[in-house]
Amino acid sequence: MSIVKIYTKTGDKGETGLIDGSRVSKSNLRIIAYGEVDEVNSHIGYLISNIESNSIFTDIKEILVSIQQDLFVLGAELANPSSLKENKLLVKEEMISNIEKYIDNFEDELLPITYFILPGGTIESSLLHICRTVVRRAETSAVALAKKQQTQNVLLLILITIIMALVSSFLLYFLDHTLSNFIIVPKYTSIAQDILHSTA
Repeated sequence: MSIVKIYTKTGDKGETGLIDGSRVSKSNLRIIAYGEVDEVNSHIGYLISNIESNSIFTDIKEILVSIQQDLFVLGAELANPSSLKENKLLVKEEMISNIEKYIDNFEDELLPITYFILPGGTIESSLLHICRTVVRRAETSAVALAKKQQTQNVLLLILITIIMALVSSFLLYFLDHTLSNFIIVPKYTSIAQDILHSTA
């Protein structure tokens, strides 16, 4: 078994290599996109470390690990600009449908949320909020990449969007099960309602 070196001595000119052998600037949208997917994965890993000792979160931990694996695949496809052209797509339809099932299962347990919740409450819910916001940033970068290079598989964008929805569903699950003190600022309630209605 060969050991991969952690340094390559090829990145000192501000460039890095992609899976297909091409080299691009480290500020390239593709590098930013898969870097942010990697960041999401790290945050989810940290969340798992904080919930794995509590049996109430066993089902969530299993799903989060599955999502981490999907994110790894997603990052690999983002790192290969030739995947679409060579029909070497890694993200599959069933990955999306599996996540949709997770979302449906959690939402079946909960009443509709008709107000905005400030991030906080518990360590677990706060970490989920961080995951949610980082996923949103990764989604923005992936969309920007797809529009500029037009080589990106649309499933990547759908997958990121669904993962964001899944994290949101987990937030609702924590809200329902942990008796947390979430703060809603009364004077902004009407504004929140307007936003909810406009994005429904």
